[in-house]
Formats: sequence, C-alpha cells, structure tokens
Amino acid sequence: MRLKCPCCGERGLEEFTYRGDATVRRPAPDASHQNWVDYVYLRDNPAGPHRELWYHGAGCRAWLVVTRDTRTHEILEVSIASDTTRATSHIQECAP
Repeated sequence: MRLKCPCCGERGLEEFTYRGDATVRRPAPDASHQNWVDYVYLRDNPAGPHRELWYHGAGCRAWLVVTRDTRTHEILEVSIASDTTRATSHIQECAP
C-alpha cells in the first residue's frame, strides 16, 4: 500500500504510522465513567470507506487524515489533518 502525502507525494507505507480512527471524539472532562470506557475501549469495525489518522514520521512529519476503503484497502483521499479536531494539538503543516 502507498499513500500520497499532500506535501511529499506518493510514498511507501513504511514511512507512515497508523495512529487511529479519525472519527472518534474525546468526551468532555466531566463526562460519565461509561462515556470514558466507551471512548477508550470500544471501536467500530466498519466495512467500506473509513477516515483514519496517519503520521508521516519518516517524511515531512505531517498528520494526515486518510480515507481508506477497509474492504479493498483502496486509498480514496489523503489530506492534512488541520481540520480534524482530534489531531489539532499535534499538527505540523508541510515542511518547507
């Protein structure tokens, strides 16, 4: 599998690290214990297009949102994670 980094172009998967589901939202600090248990331990296993967070650690070090079809592994879209709430505290734009 290869990912097309918006900053560096098409690269091999070994340059990237999968960092999780890009659709999960952290509960409020005062959320119930059950909401925190669900956030930490429960994940959907969708069949079809799914948004994921990836980190380009061996390249530009950008956080990416990758939309991937989990049935075929086809990459449908790759974008910088600046619009993804979960990743905003770790964002690094494309290096010059």
